[in-house]
Amino acid sequence: MKVSVSILKSNRSNEETLKKINLTNADYIHLDVMDNTFVDNASLTNEEIIKLFKDTIQPMDIHLMVNHPKSYVDALKNLNVNDFIFPVEILGDKKELINYIHELGFKVGLSINPDTKVSIIRPYLEYVDIVLIMGVNPGFGGQPLIPSTTMKIHELNYLRSINDYNYIMSFDGGVNSSTINLLKGIDMVVSGSYVCLGEDYQENINKLR
Repeated sequence: MKVSVSILKSNRSNEETLKKINLTNADYIHLDVMDNTFVDNASLTNEEIIKLFKDTIQPMDIHLMVNHPKSYVDALKNLNVNDFIFPVEILGDKKELINYIHELGFKVGLSINPDTKVSIIRPYLEYVDIVLIMGVNPGFGGQPLIPSTTMKIHELNYLRSINDYNYIMSFDGGVNSSTINLLKGIDMVVSGSYVCLGEDYQENINKLR
């Protein structure tokens, strides 16, 4: 199982947190980009993100929790990016955006919020590389996992199996050494506060795996 470490909730500066993550074998650095519109919170500006992440060792797993993702993709595409993920709940032509990101050479993911049914994301499953299941309502780190969201793992695993789809499933929200047992079958987890509020980042990553 892969681990993507988020800097959203840490007891250190962003710079110090990134340095500590870079000393681990985390598979990705997870970045939540927020516009204070799609979610009730705002993140770093694009300029601040570029300055902070320009020398990251691990590839970036970028979750665009914004209403207009395309402009953010264009702004951040020169970083060490593995994938751009955007919410299935946004308005607009999602298939067009998926194609655009693929044409730039990146993997594409869709996230699905706790209250959104799997049926909403189903039309896009054959086109995406990642499905990010949100185990909490997006916008703030440190929230407890909503148990009912784990059922989506089984639904999405079943749909992948019967249709021969190629996406991986990722889970974000309330992931720690106690809740990881609820996530059987998941391919990747995103963890922020559990890893970054601890002293030994590598030990906590190892516990998740």
